Amino acid sequence: MKKIICSLVSSTLLAIGASSAHAAWYEVTGVSTIVSSEKAARIYALEDAVYKAVDFAGADIGSLSGLAPLLEDDKEQYQFIDSEVRHIVIDDKYTSGNQMFVKVRVDIYPSAKACHQSQYKKTFGVAMFDIVDPQQAVMGQIYKLGEDYSSVIEKQLATRSYSFVSVGTTRYEIDKRQPERIKMIAQDLGAQYLITGEINDLTATITAGGLLSDDVTNRQFAMNLAIFDGKTGHEIFQHSYREIAKWPFAKTSKVDTKSARFWTSTYGEMMQRVSRNIMLDFEAEVSCKMTLPEVVASYGNKITLDLGRVHGVQAGDKLTLWHTGSFIDQNGLPRNKVSQSDITLTVSRVYEREAEATVDQPSLANSIQIGDVMHKQP
Repeated sequence: MKKIICSLVSSTLLAIGASSAHAAWYEVTGVSTIVSSEKAARIYALEDAVYKAVDFAGADIGSLSGLAPLLEDDKEQYQFIDSEVRHIVIDDKYTSGNQMFVKVRVDIYPSAKACHQSQYKKTFGVAMFDIVDPQQAVMGQIYKLGEDYSSVIEKQLATRSYSFVSVGTTRYEIDKRQPERIKMIAQDLGAQYLITGEINDLTATITAGGLLSDDVTNRQFAMNLAIFDGKTGHEIFQHSYREIAKWPFAKTSKVDTKSARFWTSTYGEMMQRVSRNIMLDFEAEVSCKMTLPEVVASYGNKITLDLGRVHGVQAGDKLTLWHTGSFIDQNGLPRNKVSQSDITLTVSRVYEREAEATVDQPSLANSIQIGDVMHKQP
């Protein structure tokens, strides 16, 4: 209960200033569990505080991925250029039990030009993660950790990201050597991007306790993550993550990785922090890529596109149409091509996940084909 109360207190934000459309100072307290050292816990608590402030302000959370390395310097103040986060001042730092608290003031200037403000939300699906060496999952019998963690990441992106809409998870294997298969999986899901990963280190180190203390078990968590473009089947982002945290469960116990007991433990909290970092990296790497609503039906001078209200589509939006096609190159490999047309469209009706648009040049409507894509005009 104490941990829950601390979490609620740390989430309280006070905006000092006017509307979030203008520069404002935000007071916030970040919290992190102390595992390896107080220095590392301070960095994680500071990252937690800055994330909460930026999220509350509605600024570009994708920019935090680039700021994180700069927060590793042990300073009382930080200033940034060309960032929505202009200034960070650490007012207080203290520990309570095994937790570090950092109270900061953050000067934020949200930009109206952020990609999540100017583009439609992109759809993504998450493939089930694998544990590379199942033998490493014997302690705790956490053989389902990869599957459960993929659901955690899907939920993190679906509920906390600004630029993406989830279409769920898939059990189909994602193999980067088979781009055509990846394209088919993405099409079946209705996903513009697919996320997959491998957990490659769950080893543990046990430190013997003294006469009056128990042994301490610290467990590694390392994984590789990859993002694939569902239109081309090609990998567009790859990153590795590694953390360590205390394993608070008995060595012979069976741990349910779906339970709140696991996800509120020191190890589960660490994995949730990694999932947030994954979300921030996803925002940083992909949010500014072009969102391409696709033609799924055509009748007369009206078409239906596969994005709707949840993706940010609004009646009156202006779209430019691009024709899609394929060809075989000189090496016998299939290639896709996209060519801009002179056709523009106006969104006339919006549903939850679909929308209708009217062709502004009715005489050119017959050239529109299923699978053509569109781009929102600024």
